[in-house]
Amino acid sequence: MGKNNLPLNQEFTLELSKMLSGQTTADIVVSVADDSHLAYVETILQTIADAAAVRGTGIAKRSPEYISMKIREGKAIIALAGSEFAGFCYIETWSDKKFVANSGLIVVEKFRGCGLAKRIKQRAFNLSRERYPDAKIFGLTTGLAVMRINSELGYKPVTFSELTDDEAFWKGCQSCVNYDILQRTGRRFCLCTGMLYDPHKEKK
Repeated sequence: MGKNNLPLNQEFTLELSKMLSGQTTADIVVSVADDSHLAYVETILQTIADAAAVRGTGIAKRSPEYISMKIREGKAIIALAGSEFAGFCYIETWSDKKFVANSGLIVVEKFRGCGLAKRIKQRAFNLSRERYPDAKIFGLTTGLAVMRINSELGYKPVTFSELTDDEAFWKGCQSCVNYDILQRTGRRFCLCTGMLYDPHKEKK
């Protein structure tokens, strides 16, 4: 297996395609999204849907209205290679702003393997800390790469009981293919791993 967790022949093909296209992470701009990025909403949703189909694991579905709202509120991170969509993530507050979730992380396949996911996560993390410095930051993920990035940012694996108890957040899991597991276990665990950054513990 290569560094991107792909068979070596696929790894070579991926790296070759990057060299031929001249693609580097420096060419991709990662920024807080604004109204000028609303045109990318459908592309964002399609990219999320495609990733869910390939992975065969749960990704909560979001409506065009929801993603548009995150962008208008300045609570979304977008990555662009020129005018081409490359990646996305958004933040949301729960439990009276005591918790912030970094959700919906997605990177277009052709831009994977060059550290873009880490850059997007770092910017979303920074945005969360800037806007809600006292809030605990958390996420649910089934992806090993995301877990590694979260760990580097200071997240710790936790039980679901340590996350927000806001019913509106957990209702968002209903569109996930694994929601029945969450229900059967009384919301104690699922296929996702809960990870949490607690700024108060970091200060100690």
